Amino acid sequence: MEKINFKHSVIFFNFCILISPFYLTLNFEPIIFCLFLILILGISHGALDNIKGKKLLKLFGYKSTVSFYLIYIFISFLIIFFWLIFPNTVLFLFLIVASYHFGKEDTVFYLKRKFLISEILFFFKGSSVILVPLLLQRDKTNEIFRILNFNVFESTVFNDPFLIVILCLSFLSSLLISSQKNINIKGIMIMDFLSIIILNLFLTPVLAFTIYFCFLHSIRHTITLIFDLDKSIKSGLKKFINRAIPLTLVTGVIFLFAIYFLNNFYKLDEAIYKVIFIGLASLTFPHILLEYLLEKNEKRT
Repeated sequence: MEKINFKHSVIFFNFCILISPFYLTLNFEPIIFCLFLILILGISHGALDNIKGKKLLKLFGYKSTVSFYLIYIFISFLIIFFWLIFPNTVLFLFLIVASYHFGKEDTVFYLKRKFLISEILFFFKGSSVILVPLLLQRDKTNEIFRILNFNVFESTVFNDPFLIVILCLSFLSSLLISSQKNINIKGIMIMDFLSIIILNLFLTPVLAFTIYFCFLHSIRHTITLIFDLDKSIKSGLKKFINRAIPLTLVTGVIFLFAIYFLNNFYKLDEAIYKVIFIGLASLTFPHILLEYLLEKNEKRT
């Protein structure tokens, strides 16, 4: 796994170097392309949550899987409901949770540290995904946040010196997490951090996030799922695709229906922005909660 993750980071890093300057020759926001990638690659890495849910229910002594689907869907709709009422609060909370999630899931090994220390390191490590576009392309990033009815980052508190300090802490966290690991692990951490910088330096915020989310975060998580299903990568990949297609397809249809509905009230680009980020938030919260409960209960057993 370590060799695979290292090769993945090398490929992704070089891909960022090659594709990012090329984008400067184009002069448009490929929002439809971003939506397509997120629906196909981004969402699919959580498409086995139903299998994990069954495993969690088994640990709790429940046999029926209906309760899992109902709770998962209920949490998703609850996030959407609260977003509509308290957009600033819910989105700010989502960005905090997402930072922790990106930091933890993109770390390719188990971190043996005290609970609070490890959580803080994961949060700062993943915060670069959120802060780099705000630092390098503040106006375009805030424009997207305004579409989402979010204006927290327009505060003077989030000025450039503050963002630079947090970004330095993010890089330092990556080094601390890998401090006792070999050179390959350290290389993964550094390349991933630099890849995020390169993407946001040349690409628009949404495109940079999409490439990171789909080709680094999602693929890395998918690789783990493939080997969980089968030790053979070919067999595991086949099993993953077969099991991921149903929920990915259902989620994709829901996203497209939501865009069609919102397009009656907003411009197409604005409708897509809302569906991408609100939709991802509604899926991220139950996904992270499931991962957390499964991890904690597996340790007890």
